[in-house]
Amino acid sequence: MTVANILLSGVVGSTAYGLAREGSDVDRLGMFAAPTEALHGLHPPKESYVSTAPDRTLHEAAKWCRLALGGNPTVMELVWLPEELYEVRTPLGDELIGIRSTLPSARRVRDAYLGYATQQFRKLRNRSETDSGRRTAKHARHLKRLCTQGYELYATGQLTIRVEDPESYHRFGEEVAADPEAALPLLRAFEEKFEDTRSALPDQPDERAAEAWLRRVRRHFFEAGEQFAERVR
Repeated sequence: MTVANILLSGVVGSTAYGLAREGSDVDRLGMFAAPTEALHGLHPPKESYVSTAPDRTLHEAAKWCRLALGGNPTVMELVWLPEELYEVRTPLGDELIGIRSTLPSARRVRDAYLGYATQQFRKLRNRSETDSGRRTAKHARHLKRLCTQGYELYATGQLTIRVEDPESYHRFGEEVAADPEAALPLLRAFEEKFEDTRSALPDQPDERAAEAWLRRVRRHFFEAGEQFAERVR
């Protein structure tokens, strides 16, 4: 998969969390900018590209911003990665990292992270006889991580991608693989913590910083297109 104008890209998933073991997939997430001129035609450009082998997802800049402003846990990782996990960083990508604390809001972070964690719990409860213990343990680790990271972001306005004590997540996964209901107390405990904690985040997202950044992206790739057109005349 070849995509032009990548602004920011890095390794996410279990490798970023510190939960990877031998045989774990390596997931990559990134963001690209569509040529500004292409946004004005009858057929808008694709907003996402997804590939496997290697596992890679790329979102167009505007879509990424919408997802981040909605509190999406997966896209949020991209601007909070440890330095060594970035594979592509551009000046515009660095600008986005610089405004990352303006993107989340209390209600949307709470709803998104707890919502995704609840989905993981439903998957645990609804597992069939053919589901492997390994997959069940993975859902359990995701549930714990989403609760822990979401609460940190909600309470402090900061997001730590690498989890503390990775082995505790693996132990939790094994426990829940044996009994899916073992995940319920943790989920309920975090629901109460969210309810009882005053968030460091604003009630609603302030879209102005994201809007200003996106307009700089559009201006940059419009000017780049104009310069290219001048060269080929």
